[in-house]
Amino acid sequence: MSASIPSKKSPASPQSESPSGQAALLSPPGAEEQQQLRDQYYNATIVERIDLTEDLAKFRIRPDEPLPPFEPGQYLAIGLGNWEKRLSGTQEEELPIKKARKIVRRAYSISCPLLHADGTLATQDSVDYLEFYITLVRHGENAASKAPALTPRLFGKNAGDRVVMERKVTGKYLLGSYDPDDTMLFLGTGTGEAPHNAMAAKLLATGHRGRIIIATSVRYRRDCAYRNEHEVLMQQYDNYVYLALTTREEENIRTDHPNFVGKQYLQALFTSGRLAELAGDPLAPMNTHVFLCGNPAMIGYVPPGADAPENPGMLPLLRAAGFHDDVQEHHAGTVRFEKYW
Repeated sequence: MSASIPSKKSPASPQSESPSGQAALLSPPGAEEQQQLRDQYYNATIVERIDLTEDLAKFRIRPDEPLPPFEPGQYLAIGLGNWEKRLSGTQEEELPIKKARKIVRRAYSISCPLLHADGTLATQDSVDYLEFYITLVRHGENAASKAPALTPRLFGKNAGDRVVMERKVTGKYLLGSYDPDDTMLFLGTGTGEAPHNAMAAKLLATGHRGRIIIATSVRYRRDCAYRNEHEVLMQQYDNYVYLALTTREEENIRTDHPNFVGKQYLQALFTSGRLAELAGDPLAPMNTHVFLCGNPAMIGYVPPGADAPENPGMLPLLRAAGFHDDVQEHHAGTVRFEKYW
């Protein structure tokens, strides 16, 4: 999941008052100046990049200085200079020369590796890097959209390359308060799984006894970047369930497929009772906390005064089932959702 944050004014390189210095600012920075800008502003290193598909990757980034403590579910911004090369095959960008020395930032939920190399549980505070689960955005939503700025540059970077990492970790999408026997249900789409990984790892590490369920809906199984890690954790923890739900595999589309299940959208699975069956839990408001992150259409938040969509998201369906999202105190029956639009 990525979260939009207000743009920040990035410092430009020192400007010379000489005519030659002013003339230099009328053209993009050359190789030497680019390196000077990196040395001046970049403060973190990509220590590992794990590609799942051409457009999906995990980036493990280590800040030069440790960050202050933060909670699972929160996010922070990473960035690169506009002078960095864009990946081929992405939308061309019309960049004003006055922005050539600026830094573009975007906020992403902090994920979690889930497992150490020895197969033991890894929480986000047990490693010295931050993990981000990121989709390459190649083009804007339509022909009139601005070209995506960060990921076409980020996906050209590899282990050892430097980036900007903001120092402030923020966000109110948190575990909150809960009883150790409560059911914790995390529903996400695509990279919206990222904060859920960090939250679930904390629950497991602190000995949560209730059911912990992560259900992620994606197009294809290959889009489940953490499936192997989840399967190992299910073998280690009896109360842990991971559901990789797809919508475009053959068994989702072909009615003659021997394992035909239809398109596995979270909304339909919840209302039909199938999600509870797969989870092995009634998912009742009396003992269940629900967390939603990912596609806004799945979440189903409708601003006051706006028309409800023809196909409702999870929020109205959960309310109809007895859950509440308008409470100040966290307790069973509460729905929390990441609002980043």
